[in-house]
This record gives sequence, C-alpha cells and structure tokens, in this order.
Amino acid sequence: MRTTIDKAGRVVIPKSFRDSIGLSDGGDVEVIAEDGRIVISPRPIGKRLVSNDGVLVCVADGQVPPLTADQVRDVLEAIRR
Repeated sequence: MRTTIDKAGRVVIPKSFRDSIGLSDGGDVEVIAEDGRIVISPRPIGKRLVSNDGVLVCVADGQVPPLTADQVRDVLEAIRR
C-alpha cells in the first residue's frame, strides 16, 4: 500500500489493517523506530489478577474487543500444533 504524510505528519492506516490488529478510533498505539522503519502497534491493555471466590481471575483494565470466530480458531489451531 502506498500513502502520503500530510503537513501535520499524519498517515492514514487503511481500515482493513486497523481491523486486522484490533485498532479502533481513539485507540492508544505505540510508535517506535526500528531498523529504519516506523512500527505502529496497539498498546497493551493493562490487566490485574483478582480473587473471585478464591480463584484468581485476570481482569482487563480497559475495554477488550470481542474475538472473532476466526481468531479463536487460529489460536486453537496454534495451540494444537
């Protein structure tokens, strides 16, 4: 994909790219320079362990987008290998 940088330094990331890695409007991203490239990735969502009836449960500190059926299938296939 080719794009341009506007006068404010902004670059449009195509919707299909944003959707594939879970970026949404107003979402936080991490931008780093790596080996002469610009790498943009979603910032990890904070999480903590809480006790739920004596069982530790991981709870996200923010909104977590729902997984698609394809994402679940991909994870299951990767685990089974």
